[in-house]
Amino acid sequence: MVIQKSITLSPVPRGFHLITRKVLDAIGELPDTGMMHLLIQHTSAGLTLNENADPSVRFDFESFINHLVPENHPSYTHVFEGDDDMPAHLKASIIGSSVSIPITDGRVNLGVWQGIYLCEFRNHAGSRRLVITVTS
Repeated sequence: MVIQKSITLSPVPRGFHLITRKVLDAIGELPDTGMMHLLIQHTSAGLTLNENADPSVRFDFESFINHLVPENHPSYTHVFEGDDDMPAHLKASIIGSSVSIPITDGRVNLGVWQGIYLCEFRNHAGSRRLVITVTS
């Protein structure tokens, strides 16, 4: 069995945002065992799994990635879409555009403290599209 849905996430500010509940609500009932794959259909945002409890982790992610990939770097040539655009592309490639999560006993098999993050790298991004594919 394969279930596939596309969802649109409302715009969020630049940063790292927990979207686990939105994803699970969108897909509905899960099979007993299988795999859930998520893909974000954008080149300036990413997906990752990490700490779902302490919001300071998301703040630290944002601080670190901005230090690692600064805006206005003199070597950037792709500069026509704003100071945050080329850094957003680089950050998206570093973080990644997809995650896969096992399904066990009808639930996503995340660690106790894990959640799904939408990593928004643009200052004024629009909505974001995710493709959720569940196989059993």
